[in-house]
Amino acid sequence: MPTIRMRFPGGRYHATTWGHHVNEGQIEWPPSPWRLLRALIACGYSTQHWSEVPEVGRSLLQKLAGTLPSYRLPSACAAHSRHYVPLGSLDKGREKTTLVFDTWATLSDNELVIHWDCELTNDEEDLLARLIDCLGYLGRSESWVEASMANDTEASRIEFNAEAHREGQQRGPGWEQITTMAAIPDNEYVDWREGVVERLLSNFPLPEGKKKPPSKLLKERAKITLPYPVDLIDCLQKDTSWWKQQRWSHPPGSQRVVYWRRTNCLQVGAPHRIARPKASPVTTMLLAITSPSGNRSALPPVTRTLPQAELLHRALVGRVGKGERIDCPELTGRDSDGQPLNGQHDHAHLLPLDLDNDGHLDHILIHAPMGLRDAAQHAISTLRRTWTKGGVGEMQLALAGSGDLQSLRRLRAPLRGHITRILGPNAGATTWTSITPFVPPRFVKPRGKNSITGQVNAELESRGLPQAGTIALLPWDNDTLPMRHFVRRRRNRSHLPPVDVGYAIKIGFAEPLVLDRPLVIGYGAHFGLGLFGTA
Repeated sequence: MPTIRMRFPGGRYHATTWGHHVNEGQIEWPPSPWRLLRALIACGYSTQHWSEVPEVGRSLLQKLAGTLPSYRLPSACAAHSRHYVPLGSLDKGREKTTLVFDTWATLSDNELVIHWDCELTNDEEDLLARLIDCLGYLGRSESWVEASMANDTEASRIEFNAEAHREGQQRGPGWEQITTMAAIPDNEYVDWREGVVERLLSNFPLPEGKKKPPSKLLKERAKITLPYPVDLIDCLQKDTSWWKQQRWSHPPGSQRVVYWRRTNCLQVGAPHRIARPKASPVTTMLLAITSPSGNRSALPPVTRTLPQAELLHRALVGRVGKGERIDCPELTGRDSDGQPLNGQHDHAHLLPLDLDNDGHLDHILIHAPMGLRDAAQHAISTLRRTWTKGGVGEMQLALAGSGDLQSLRRLRAPLRGHITRILGPNAGATTWTSITPFVPPRFVKPRGKNSITGQVNAELESRGLPQAGTIALLPWDNDTLPMRHFVRRRRNRSHLPPVDVGYAIKIGFAEPLVLDRPLVIGYGAHFGLGLFGTA
């Protein structure tokens, strides 16, 4: 019996109840069975490369449509924003606008559970698992979702608080009835359609015998059956403009059903917050950066690696501290007394990355060998925006994954290629070259411990890494020349580099170097400068 667990990373669920205008402020809660089925079909076309719904997909959808799901609804709070949308015309010299409400349910980190009381074959269950794993949003596109299948043991312990009404069923205080949109079971719809179509076609009978029917008659018969999709799967794929053009008052194959839900499932005030369980420490988290328009060229260029990491760091520390003294050594690099940590740079490195190699930063890797505890994880996973100097506006952030460094190797191509370059092969590598410029932490001298060689080896030693066998400065060519344009100075004037210069370097080791952390050294190493990778 399939059970889906669904979380909304953006903390919001946007969807308007069927039959209501968006400005009425009605929220479809829970998500209607009809919406869920259409979301699965859309996901199949967009991620499973369907040209039509496959046979196993048809049987899966028919089984789900034949059973009204039960829900465990998390506590949610109704909220809205108001937008005055320009109409492109003037009224007495002023631009005319219209007021539009955007209503949503605020869910925070709470989880929605959906359960269908039907048996699926292994193929159907595998397809459903793939579809929900690829599901990006539900309802409006702002309603980002992360969904997964729950096993039968987990499902058996769930107490549902929204279920379909049954004949003669009554609920006591604390419950309310709502109506929502669901699919008519496929066999019922097909039987109904056959009866309707047969009655309509009786007015346009085919000629008896072997006489060929005239083309006008065939066109009339096709026209009169056009408004009636052949089966439920066909109904689910008709868009709003189609069924309105065919003069339907609601989607064909759909029906209104009554549900019981708890009266506190959707509150007007702030929802009751359930204590969030503490997360187990992880060493690595990956954030994805997008622009509001989705235009990749609007993302910050790679030359802004240092300032982008600094801006993110300031936002994370502020989010953890909330205006008070902060005790989060993995983010601040300081203990509870405010003293710098002594060790091998085990606190967080914030490394902006260009994983698709287009010259723009699209991800930020946060790695702390000492581990990211609950407060740091919560701040990172719930941060939604960052900024860039001279950009078009705020950049949107979303958690792409968390765990350890090795889990990054499981990213899909082409992102996996750049991650492999940063981490090196599993067997290690003897040669490492600059991805971002190395900025010396001390004044450079021609010889001794303050030479480039001496400073690189000192940085390696401070991180518990072996000394380099060879250290060579790379010439400025088409591959290295962009490093000369990197920002190399931090915002705080008390943290300026001794020498505002960056080097492209190749480091050779006597034995293959197997890393348990990204190789970053020098000034600004915790903010992305001095990052090395394999060729």
